[in-house]
Amino acid sequence: MQSGPKPIVVVGSINIDLVANAEKIPVAGETVRGSDFQVHPGGKGANQAVAVARLGYPVQFIGKVGTDAFGEQLLSYLQQAGVGVAAVEKHEGLSGVAMIAVSPRGENSIVVTPGANAQVTPDFLDADRQTIHGAGIVLAQLEVPIETVEHLANLCEQEKVPLMLDPAPAHTLPETIFHHLRWLTPNETEAAFFAAQFSEDSGESEPPHIADTLLHAGVNGVVLKMGSRGVYLASSSSSSHVIPAFSVKAIDTTAAGDAFNGAFATALVLGMEQVEAARFAVAAAAVSVTRPGAQPSMPSRAEVDELLGAHK
Repeated sequence: MQSGPKPIVVVGSINIDLVANAEKIPVAGETVRGSDFQVHPGGKGANQAVAVARLGYPVQFIGKVGTDAFGEQLLSYLQQAGVGVAAVEKHEGLSGVAMIAVSPRGENSIVVTPGANAQVTPDFLDADRQTIHGAGIVLAQLEVPIETVEHLANLCEQEKVPLMLDPAPAHTLPETIFHHLRWLTPNETEAAFFAAQFSEDSGESEPPHIADTLLHAGVNGVVLKMGSRGVYLASSSSSSHVIPAFSVKAIDTTAAGDAFNGAFATALVLGMEQVEAARFAVAAAAVSVTRPGAQPSMPSRAEVDELLGAHK
């Protein structure tokens, strides 16, 4: 019998991030001069799990790493961060890799090669169904096979566990998935992509219109992540809200969305109301962009509370 709070369970990707700081993000065919190069643990799934762990909440991860040197490094970092890795397996071959270019303004451009993440299959989820059953909420992204995400949505529906999907990178999804989502958390580009699936008025890009389109598609709640403009929160059970961003000096926006998702899920399972949870998550994202890297940038609960306290 499970005792204590139900953990957050993350199903998703584990990558090694190869980060180059450059004078600008190159366009096609262009070579630019880099000023720095770093190697960090990353992957949207792993980032979100570390975000939860750094906030002091129990979290379990379901995913795969390769048998290369990166695999051991990635697994070790998750354990050091406090993420439960009993459901993380090694797959013969390469780990996932993300190549990231970062501009002086903190903007980034990313190319992801899935590696072992492509082996996170529906059968693999079935083997860890009990972990999903015991979750307070499940987080997922689109850096694992789409059929796995679809299967996860069905499992969460059957187990009556809320599912939060960060639909990145944007990819066409079966419409049935949207009916199984408690929360969909796209950025503006991703939101427009998915809204176009359900609306002939694809030119309309205002947050209220996009959120309304996604709600009508079957999603229970939508959070549109709008970068420096904060987030737009809408759900089928309450009125919509804009939660403004905190004014900070951005160094690197990599994984800011992951910081948000991990913090939003944590706040919800801790019992915060939707708007309060979103503001907590916006604060977590704000702290994360003030330092470089993906997982290394994830804030502690004390850091988030300090920023919130300074902006009451």
